[in-house]
Amino acid sequence: MTLDRNCKLLKIYISEDSKYKGHNLYHALVRRFAEAGMAGVTVTRGLEGFGHEKRLHSTRILDISLKLPVIVEVVDTPEKIETAVTIATEMVNEGMVFVTDVQVIKYGKEITG
Repeated sequence: MTLDRNCKLLKIYISEDSKYKGHNLYHALVRRFAEAGMAGVTVTRGLEGFGHEKRLHSTRILDISLKLPVIVEVVDTPEKIETAVTIATEMVNEGMVFVTDVQVIKYGKEITG
């Protein structure tokens, strides 16, 4: 699979403990994006952050927080990202979802010789 230089980035900010049909939301999103044929998905767990409620969540707090921020990122063509946005809109009840333009410089393994 190749990607055009001009793509879109979908970013989803949710809580680590967010659920979708009894499963971790971030994991459910990754599975749905894979089924939809996205070029790739990355989930990143934040060390510290706060959302619309301004309540700090941190790994430094004595009680181990399961409400740390999680970021799900998808980069693909504008058409595929439209599909991903539809999936995210259906599944994400609380958090932030946004899309921005990106330029893909390199995607995949370089083939030489």
